[in-house]
Amino acid sequence: MKEKFNIEGMTCAACQAHVDKAVRKVEGVKNVSVNLLTNSMVVDFEDNLDVNKINEAVDKAGYKSYLANKQKEEKIDDNKELKGLIKRLIYSSVLLVPLFYIGMAYMNGWPLGDLAKNPLLVGIIMMFLSLVIMIINKAFFISGFKSSIHLSFNMDTLVALGSGVAFIYSFILYLIMLHDANMMNMDAVMRLSMNISFETAGMVPTLITIGKTLEAYSKGKTTNALKALLKLKPKKATIIKDDQEIEVDANAVNVGDIFIVKPGEAIPVDGVVISGYGAVDEQALTGESLPVDKGDGDNVFSATINQNGVLKCKALKKLEDTTFSQIIKMVEDANATKAKISKIADKVAGVFVPVVIGIALVTFTLWMILGGSFVEGLGNTTLLSYSIERAISLLVISCPCALGLATPVAIMVGSGKGARNGILFKSAEILEEADKVDYVLLDKTGTITKGKPEVTDIIEIDYDKEELLKLAISLENNSSHPLAKAISGYKDIDKYEVSEFVSLPGKGVAGVINKKRIYGMNLKSASELTSISNEYQALGDELSKKGKTPMYFIYDDKLIGIIAVADVIKEDSIEAIKEMKNVGVTPIMLTGDNKNTAAYIASLVGIDNYISDVLPDGKMSIVKELKKQGKVMMIGDGINDAVALSEANVGVAIGAGTDVAIDSAEIVLIKSSLMDAVRAIKISRYTLLNIKENLFWAFFYNLIMIPIAAGALSGIGLAKLKPWYGALAMSLSSVTVVLNALRINLFNPDKKRKKRAYKNVDMTNIKIEEEKSMKSLVIEVEGMMCMHCAKRVEDACKSVTGVEDAKVSLDDKNVTVTSNGEIDKEAVVKAIIEAGYEAK
Repeated sequence: MKEKFNIEGMTCAACQAHVDKAVRKVEGVKNVSVNLLTNSMVVDFEDNLDVNKINEAVDKAGYKSYLANKQKEEKIDDNKELKGLIKRLIYSSVLLVPLFYIGMAYMNGWPLGDLAKNPLLVGIIMMFLSLVIMIINKAFFISGFKSSIHLSFNMDTLVALGSGVAFIYSFILYLIMLHDANMMNMDAVMRLSMNISFETAGMVPTLITIGKTLEAYSKGKTTNALKALLKLKPKKATIIKDDQEIEVDANAVNVGDIFIVKPGEAIPVDGVVISGYGAVDEQALTGESLPVDKGDGDNVFSATINQNGVLKCKALKKLEDTTFSQIIKMVEDANATKAKISKIADKVAGVFVPVVIGIALVTFTLWMILGGSFVEGLGNTTLLSYSIERAISLLVISCPCALGLATPVAIMVGSGKGARNGILFKSAEILEEADKVDYVLLDKTGTITKGKPEVTDIIEIDYDKEELLKLAISLENNSSHPLAKAISGYKDIDKYEVSEFVSLPGKGVAGVINKKRIYGMNLKSASELTSISNEYQALGDELSKKGKTPMYFIYDDKLIGIIAVADVIKEDSIEAIKEMKNVGVTPIMLTGDNKNTAAYIASLVGIDNYISDVLPDGKMSIVKELKKQGKVMMIGDGINDAVALSEANVGVAIGAGTDVAIDSAEIVLIKSSLMDAVRAIKISRYTLLNIKENLFWAFFYNLIMIPIAAGALSGIGLAKLKPWYGALAMSLSSVTVVLNALRINLFNPDKKRKKRAYKNVDMTNIKIEEEKSMKSLVIEVEGMMCMHCAKRVEDACKSVTGVEDAKVSLDDKNVTVTSNGEIDKEAVVKAIIEAGYEAK
């Protein structure tokens, strides 16, 4: 079982690591993925584990967790944290200006009036101002000390220690000053006043708050893609009940409800048009700007906009099950996962704060022991003051935040960039994996081609072309065969009346028009009815070699023409395959066609490597063999592609494909465009490059700045690095990481880039084997009404010997049965009937 939890109290990568560690220790937890950016975690645990045990583990670690509620949009759109930070920042800044000026003016001789002559009054004013600033920013101290109690140190621990030590040390010095003043030792008072650091105590939390505010704002920008999707989610629907229009919440629409959509309104749920006509803007779903005409029998999708006309529709899915809701879920799921590359940062973050505290103590000790002669040359500064200042600088300059944000912000922006381009990455891991692809296996039908037959050639033979078309369309209009539909749908013309129509399986169709018999047949059957010259027989053979199906039309015992039908190549397939080679991946086509046809199609689209005569069961064995040579991406759209998609390193489903294929894939192309597969690879590569840049900066910053803060470069004047300089640097480091991630939004995946050499493939070792693990059977089932019915049908199918799995689709009213071997169809049908349903 997987559940998403919201986490309260996480402020840095160390917090993330502590929560992760605490939850993993809970017995029954299989896997944990904690996300600092979204303050959430996804936990995979055993069904019998009480969720409260997970919450208790998080609580013991010093944080709060609770199951994410369904109103996710409210959580994401909530900018309460940002507003609170801005409020704190304003109040702190107003007080920091006089605190900073008084402190600097007193030490540097700036204009200060009579106040400059009274170090005790200067001290009490600075102490008061810094104390108020610390109270305003009490969240740092509460979180920091609370985490210390639980031994789960975090960034707030460093801030609280840095600011707190500066205040306590300055307060002690001030008490000594008061004692010296009572003893009339004003020289000692003046010398001690130069070592007071109240401005540091106030400056550190204020500057960290500046960084936190910028970080919160920038992080909000990284979720813009998800926010934009959520804003498009329909809120209201108008349903027809008792012949009346009733406005209801979109999530109240049930399967089977009738709803209407007026011009300008969003379609609330996925459905089918039962009456009316309209033009629907599907840009939110497909990215296409041109509206799509919708009429009787056409499917409509949630969150798309009806631009004109009134549509009356029947709901096919509830709001949470719609295609649009699944898109949102995929984007959210991708953001909740982690890339493998982040593991190093996670390990470092887990021990970062304790190590930094240890280094600070060592730094303080070394300066106290060895720094006497150096500090004597710094004027009024005492050895103790200087040593404390070095330790405080080191504490506040260290930045675990940058480590924690390096990966999730890039994943968030990268997955959002993909969603805006109609590409859905299901996880962070797959964003990373797509970068490494060597080979792309392309299923021909529905991937390279449209998957829908179209008329490609019309050859009239001593007959008028328009009349040939009218006769052929009139005849084929009576058949439901896909080839017949391609011909009958070729052109909208007035049709002849056809009598005595008959479908001849394996041959063609026949009928009578104007009292004359007409046939539409394949070459072999047509040759039995009339004499066909060698020229037209050769023409038919030539069309067949090109993957086309020629139909010979005979009217009144005379051959009047040939109409060829084929599954035509998609408009962008040739360009997509060319671009695949440019980005350094090798395209390989899979097809069930014979070798000659496969060679012709491959040559048309520019593919050098292809495998012909592939049965559905053989695809997985090809993927397995190819994986021995490199990383494999498989692109498909059908049920028979599901196992191969799962076996590939990266499975990509064409969005118009079956639910089974989409469920088996890690990347979904909503627009069914092959160019989007190339864009997915490019976005993946750019996102991974961005993550590497972020991680480099996070590690480089800490490796360089920690020694500087400790005083390693004292000899060249950096010994006087003030703690508040460190606080400012720390704030800017995490903001830099977030801003760098936002650059992904500017990335153009269609821009031509430097070509990469693509990998050669050894085709000799790739053998087609029938995989007995992939046997499937789709059975139509009548009488299923709900999920309870679906469960009964699935259980009935699974009870049959040899059946491994069964999945019901209530929308399509069928069940898909899979087995490791041959399926006993009669036994499965009998089991369904015995369960109380009709099966065929």
